[in-house]
Amino acid sequence: MAVAEERHFTRAARRLMVSQSGLSASIRTLERELGGPLFVRSTRRVELTEIGRAVLTDARRAIAGAEAAKQAAAEVQGLVRGVLAVGTEQCIGVVDVPGALAKLHAAHPRIEIRLRHSGSADLMRELVAGQLDVAFVAGDEPVQDSVRTVPLAAEPMVLLTGPRHPLATVDVPAWSELSAETFVDFHRDWSIRQVTDHAFAEQGLTRRVALEVNDVHSLLDLVRCELGVAIVPRPVAMKDKAAGLVSRPLPGEVLWRVSLAVGDGAHASPAARAFCALCGALTAE
Repeated sequence: MAVAEERHFTRAARRLMVSQSGLSASIRTLERELGGPLFVRSTRRVELTEIGRAVLTDARRAIAGAEAAKQAAAEVQGLVRGVLAVGTEQCIGVVDVPGALAKLHAAHPRIEIRLRHSGSADLMRELVAGQLDVAFVAGDEPVQDSVRTVPLAAEPMVLLTGPRHPLATVDVPAWSELSAETFVDFHRDWSIRQVTDHAFAEQGLTRRVALEVNDVHSLLDLVRCELGVAIVPRPVAMKDKAAGLVSRPLPGEVLWRVSLAVGDGAHASPAARAFCALCGALTAE
């Protein structure tokens, strides 16, 4: 499988930590046993033959079956092992994702955790495709039939300004005042941006977003430099990086909701079940 994935004997040998000559000898032995070549070799790369493609499919199926057998045996013994692929938006501050992962690791050290950041829409697509087991998603992202969600928390959105901004002294700014401001915001695929856009649309108002960023620290820096105001979930306004900035409540309730989304196939994964149980315990605390 390593040769098929790397398309290169030297890289495959390095990945397997064996000599290239030893790997080549093993491949030749396997080809003799199967009665045909597995690879077409050239000076630049290695390609699978028709036999090779068929064998690769069966090899992957066999490895997946072996891993499933290991997980089943571990469950019987009261152990949980396997791989857990977790996705999250970058600033899910209302849920302590690192803390949840740390508790999972402490309780089940045999679970290999893989984490990636992306927007909620992308995370939902990856759940449906089976590339993720679970994901922390925010906002009101549409849910596919093959995904179930468990609400975890909801936090109010707040206005964030520099200390010298005129709205910094207003208890609760009006929507008409907010729509006249210049905004710093996240890109359109971020749930925070979508919640804010929806709130203005519900009021029949528009706003000017002059600066779009892709990380929280840049947004806070731009607000601090008085290049615009921002609307963020309250946990973002409470970050150490936001010290010195002023937060004000919005007129009316605008909530940023966070849920745990679970892929349809996750019920078969002991690792996913263990993590969902842990997250359920966290919300009950």
